Amino acid sequence: MSQPFQTSLPAEVVQEILRAVEQLRFGAVEITVHDGRVTQIERREKVRFGNEPQKSKPTATAAAAI
Repeated sequence: MSQPFQTSLPAEVVQEILRAVEQLRFGAVEITVHDGRVTQIERREKVRFGNEPQKSKPTATAAAAI
């Protein structure tokens, strides 16, 4: 059986970290620590578009016509 997660961090800090991770689909969570205390939590999210048609580059003939 696994042990429950134990930490000396305040419960509100742990909750904020978990919330930041749970809300991400693609991205990163950065935790800044000063003097052994969590002082900042940043969440960076990437939005990816994978189903867009690729744009073709104009051909030399098309570019000359412009």
